[in-house]
Amino acid sequence: MSDLLSKLLILRTPRIGPARYNELVARFGSVDAAADSLRSDMAHVDMVRREIDAAYKQGIQYISDDDPRYPDMLRCVKNHPPLITVRGNVDTLSRPIVSMVGTRHATAAGMDFMANMANAFASNRYAVASGMAIGTDTAAHRGALRASGDGVTIAVVAGGVDYIWPVENESLYWEIVQRGCVISEMPVGFTPIATNFVQRNRIVAGICKQLILGEADLKSGSMTTARFAIEYGRDVFAVPSHPSDPRGAGPNSLIKTGLATLCSGVGDFFAGDDLQSKKIKNEKKSDSENSLVDALGTIPVSESVLAEVVKKSVSEIKSELVVLELQGIVRKVDGGYVRA
Repeated sequence: MSDLLSKLLILRTPRIGPARYNELVARFGSVDAAADSLRSDMAHVDMVRREIDAAYKQGIQYISDDDPRYPDMLRCVKNHPPLITVRGNVDTLSRPIVSMVGTRHATAAGMDFMANMANAFASNRYAVASGMAIGTDTAAHRGALRASGDGVTIAVVAGGVDYIWPVENESLYWEIVQRGCVISEMPVGFTPIATNFVQRNRIVAGICKQLILGEADLKSGSMTTARFAIEYGRDVFAVPSHPSDPRGAGPNSLIKTGLATLCSGVGDFFAGDDLQSKKIKNEKKSDSENSLVDALGTIPVSESVLAEVVKKSVSEIKSELVVLELQGIVRKVDGGYVRA
């Protein structure tokens, strides 16, 4: 019996997870002996063999925790997955990894912030890990893929690595397979249920050196991921949001209680970052333009409110906003303007 077959016979047995797997191997002294102890029937053996065949046909690889290619940080987590499947470039897992998570219902400003963060990390040879959900996860993955050179990203999914969800991200999925990798602890071809997303979040938290939390409700899956990261001793950073926005409750609470470090931008991680220096240069414009920029942040502000703040008419600031927008200093979102 092959080592892979033995491991899968154990792991694909109902009610056996990483903790039970480790217990069985320790009790019987080897993976083969532990697998033999289960006395699997032929239906179970055939099911596992079909999974291995399906993986082989799709170019999916199995990486055990005794394989040097297994992510180092994840290996350090108690009861980590003994075996993960990988679709794409396995070498991606050897890079330092930063995880970025947040709500599916992120604001445009929030997604832009996370995309820029991901781009900076990928440009500095980090692999950016997230869960491939819409919203913040998508922004993180796409930001990493926009990095010049060989920027890469890792999608940690709740189903099998060949199960594409959400369907809106099918094109993103194939980009990740080409430029990075998709990983999972679930069987090839597996359709996830709700509890599998919590298991997925555990891997997102465990695989990284640092975790950055964007906009997130207090009871969101992203907050669960952040709590896992805190439990694992990871460096957790949270992006503050406006206190009146429920999406700011999660990160703001972690900052307030000292469980996360406030993340104010790329400069917190990479000194002299090109994006920041370009923005500073662009913002050294006329006094009237600077007053508009100073009045903006990440929460959209309407033209009428801006006019009151800078003591000008709406018609006057409209032309100035057009110039600032063309220069890439401000953006129009949700009926107002934010800093770009």
